[in-house]
Amino acid sequence: MNKPFQLDSIIEWLPRRLSQEKPGLLAQLRLSPLPPPSPLTYQDVLETCLKAAVLILLYPKGSEPHLVFIHRTGLGSHHQNQISFPGGGIQPGESIEQAARREAREELGIETEKITVVGQLTPLYVQPSNYCVFPVVAISLVGINFSPCPGEVASVIEVPLSHLLDENNLKQERWLLRGREVLVPFYQFEQHKIWGATAMILSELLYILKEMESPDLAPGSQFPGK
Repeated sequence: MNKPFQLDSIIEWLPRRLSQEKPGLLAQLRLSPLPPPSPLTYQDVLETCLKAAVLILLYPKGSEPHLVFIHRTGLGSHHQNQISFPGGGIQPGESIEQAARREAREELGIETEKITVVGQLTPLYVQPSNYCVFPVVAISLVGINFSPCPGEVASVIEVPLSHLLDENNLKQERWLLRGREVLVPFYQFEQHKIWGATAMILSELLYILKEMESPDLAPGSQFPGK
């Protein structure tokens, strides 16, 4: 990158960009296990899937923007022991944004009234759990103090945005998942591997952010191969 991203620049640019056409599935599939678990998209199952919202939060720590992830405990009903964004099922009567804020407040103790929601990414269908996940993007211009829920969060993982934008931290391995061997791409941060639905959602956000410095990555342009 030519220079580090600054949150004040992102918060000026990102809301307008998220209101336009997004790279969507093309960007998500870059971090999909191969072969993928299902050929279906959220549009194919929207009437029958369960609905969930996650919060993607950009905030300052030290001198640069970070994103927060949670390493889930083995006590929850879904995605036990996995790394994910804070989030969960949308309750009756809730909007997508309300659900994302509530889950972030419950899981991480975030004072969500102090963050600014700037838009949403493309929903993603997660076939193993039959959830359609709706990603909500938010920004805080001040640092965040996390108070994780011990029953749901084993640890809080704070990752610099610059680390995720560095292609050298994008790895892949062959794993045995649900009885078959698959090639799994993931973002490596310290001992953590961010993969699956979380990595696929993250891939779209990072692609969009790269547009700030790369005019050739315009909305609707062809997504480059691996």
